[in-house]
Amino acid sequence: MSTISGPEDDKKMPLLDHLIELRKRLLWSAIVLIILFGICFYFSQPIFKFLAAPLQSRDPTPLVYTALTEAFFTYIKLSLFVAFILGFPVFATQIWLFVAPGLYRHERAGFLPFLISTPIMFYAGAAMVYYIVIPVAWDFFVGFQTEEIKLLPKVSEYLSLIMQLMFAFGLVFELPVLLTLLVRIGMVSSAGLAAKRRYAIVIAFIAAAILTPPDVISQCALALPIVLLYESSIWIGKWIEKSRAKAELAAEAAEDAKAADPTAEP
Repeated sequence: MSTISGPEDDKKMPLLDHLIELRKRLLWSAIVLIILFGICFYFSQPIFKFLAAPLQSRDPTPLVYTALTEAFFTYIKLSLFVAFILGFPVFATQIWLFVAPGLYRHERAGFLPFLISTPIMFYAGAAMVYYIVIPVAWDFFVGFQTEEIKLLPKVSEYLSLIMQLMFAFGLVFELPVLLTLLVRIGMVSSAGLAAKRRYAIVIAFIAAAILTPPDVISQCALALPIVLLYESSIWIGKWIEKSRAKAELAAEAAEDAKAADPTAEP
């Protein structure tokens, strides 16, 4: 079974070998993206029907397109977006395989959980959009119809809105992964995060106003999870710091015991 070497193996790789390895990882990522794009384009109509279901269940009015090429390029954009989301674990793995040889064994063991949790949290954010946020938002927007005003949604605009919301929520759900990683490597502390809580709340609502459509429901639906995820990052950071402190105390105790009895087995 092959293992990933690291700096502790004392092997230096020439720059050309690094470039060859980078080209290999990019090539595999491109191949996976092309294959997934082809599959997603073949199933683009069922995928779009799935994304349009929350709106169609509230308003059976068919979506329209006003430009001759609009529907075609909408399916292209949709296929590329879904292919990237589905292939993200593969892309992250290729990045890991390129970076891992430059890390020590304990560093690889520490970073691997973050690599695994990154796509999971992104998918969780996208799922929250589809199953929780969108139904509430669509009920709100569809409710503005009257006898004189009827909804006639465009295919491209609807897809752009869906992708914008999914990307925004998926990105926001990476917040605990990023902050706990920063705590683990010592760049920030849980106490520092707690002290800056008020600024984080303000930034959360500003980011929600930028990343979501200009309505209160979508903005609050994004801002509130940001605040909750920030709070969860503080608690996870405290747990990491406690674990690190226990490990350091155990290491110091072992060193003291060895200094007191040099003949003792480590």
